[in-house]
Amino acid sequence: MIRGADWLPLAASPTFAVMALLTGVVGGHSAEMLCSDAQLSPLSGMATMYVLMGVFHANPWVKLIRERRGSF
Repeated sequence: MIRGADWLPLAASPTFAVMALLTGVVGGHSAEMLCSDAQLSPLSGMATMYVLMGVFHANPWVKLIRERRGSF
C-alpha cells in the first residue's frame, strides 16, 4: 500500500524546477538588488539556487526509476 508520505520526497525536485523556471522567466531581481555584489558571480541568484536544490533533491527520482527498471 502506497501512502501519501511515500510520495512526498518526489515533490521536492519538481517544485524547485518550477520555482527556478518562474524566477528565471518572471524575474526575482527585486531581492537581488539589495545585494551590491549580486552580479559579480554567474552562480549568484535565486534561479541558480533553485536549480541546484532540484539536482540535490533528485535522488528519490533516481531510486524510483531504478526500481521500475529493475536495476540496482
